[in-house]
Amino acid sequence: MTHEDFTFLDPGTLVDQELQLVLKEKTPADPAKGYVPAYVFDMTLADTQTVVGSINFRVGDTDFLVRYGGHIGYEVNPEHRGHRFAARSCLLLFPLARAHGLKQLWLTVTPENTPSRRTCEILGAEMVEIVDLPKDSDMYAHGERQKCRYRIDL
Repeated sequence: MTHEDFTFLDPGTLVDQELQLVLKEKTPADPAKGYVPAYVFDMTLADTQTVVGSINFRVGDTDFLVRYGGHIGYEVNPEHRGHRFAARSCLLLFPLARAHGLKQLWLTVTPENTPSRRTCEILGAEMVEIVDLPKDSDMYAHGERQKCRYRIDL
């Protein structure tokens, strides 16, 4: 699939008990920067609409994304951690990933990020390897040096 013929899909209602993913934006590909199309969601508490974090799903299989960036990125606000919102949100995105034809997803986390590594384990992801980041990457510029690569077979 090329970025020119990419079509965003309607993700439908993404809810798990009190957790709901609310579509915030759809970002088109930016081939000049190596970015693939992405969905960006707020993680919210369905009854109060309180935002507890965010999650994005990047649709593509570029070498950089698969090796360093990952298909899914998430952040849970500190006061809402400990409820497995990240893992539950990832599970809610799996049907959307399948609808886009993906057979596996890659999640990458820094080795010292124990909570995100635990999220990958909860999801049943297989830790494949730890890789060094390229020195010319944005992540390296922000102080990151390595990524743990986890694979999830859909």
